Amino acid sequence: MCNECGCGSGGTGYKINGKTPAELHGHAHDHPHDHDHEHSHDHHHDHDHPHDHDHPHDHSHDHEHHHHVHAAPLAAVHQPSVDSERVIRIERDILAKNNDVARQNRARLAATGTLALNLMSSPGSGKTTLLVRTIEDLKAKFPIAVIEGDQQTDNDAERIRATGARAVQINTGKGCHLEAGMVGAALDDIKAEPGGLLFIENVGNLVCPAGFDLGEAHKVVVLSVTEGEDKPLKYPDMFAVADLLLLNKADLLPHLKFDVGRCLAAALTVNPHLQTLVVSAETGEGMAAFYAWIEARATLSRAAAVRA
Repeated sequence: MCNECGCGSGGTGYKINGKTPAELHGHAHDHPHDHDHEHSHDHHHDHDHPHDHDHPHDHSHDHEHHHHVHAAPLAAVHQPSVDSERVIRIERDILAKNNDVARQNRARLAATGTLALNLMSSPGSGKTTLLVRTIEDLKAKFPIAVIEGDQQTDNDAERIRATGARAVQINTGKGCHLEAGMVGAALDDIKAEPGGLLFIENVGNLVCPAGFDLGEAHKVVVLSVTEGEDKPLKYPDMFAVADLLLLNKADLLPHLKFDVGRCLAAALTVNPHLQTLVVSAETGEGMAAFYAWIEARATLSRAAAVRA
């Protein structure tokens, strides 16, 4: 996971609308740090070395300044297994803490009847364009808020605000995905209206976002026809956790060698329960079906909040 990719998982360097959580609220938020640190120290052991000194020494040793270079014990040489166990433990700790916060986010959203969708994709799939069109077409029916995730800039948040929707920008710095703590802090800032829609546009990445629950009701993966029909097989985790696949940029199909049937079959091989829609955010093709999908689930969210 992110221990290998170097993104610094743990949510320590992110900003919301250009400010750190401490600057926004005067205190630090819950970050999934692993405080049980295992440090590697240089140990100086007094070893009993079975040196054979039968040969005569014609020089004197100054033992305070004489350094022996000893071969490391076999157990010390084979450290990868120890390191691997530590990496697995840290990953489990990070995910456990993330999932605890995600449950809090989910309960908070459920209490207000807010339908939260986590939109995930690789960069350039057309996520933001699709989101802008969705907001324009649904804002008369629902109060809509957006949490934008990017490593840097607030370009996408500005595009969203131009529609009249409220948007909070999370900049993750080196982070390649959003985490539940970041979303929880953004919820404090955005104050989503009851019975509304919350779209979470995750950082463009087909790998790491799949592993982090944010407290959303559904995960939606957006795949562009320009990316290749084998992406579900190359990045199975993303498609395995999603509830809906939007195959976007359908308007470009006449200009591409892209087999829609093969792509959807690959996605269903990974996740037989995945729902799929072929859409174009540019022309509006297939978007009505997406809106119907959203409205059905928003109705259920509102009803559940009333019953509670």
